[in-house]
Amino acid sequence: MKEKKLRSIYKTITCMIIATITTSLLVLLFTHEWKIALVVGGLEGTLKLLFYYLHERVWDGIAWGKVKTN
Repeated sequence: MKEKKLRSIYKTITCMIIATITTSLLVLLFTHEWKIALVVGGLEGTLKLLFYYLHERVWDGIAWGKVKTN
């Protein structure tokens, strides 16, 4: 069974929101600078969205670990 592209997009977005918030909070904790935390979080989130989506699409094309259901 294949996963639709839209499902990969939604999974990517929700995962990256959590990761971006985590990164922003860590940067804020270490720098005490909101502006730096938001910039780093934004850049990190954008790049990770792209790379995670590509990662998901590659894995969707690999049959290993998939079972066909009726």
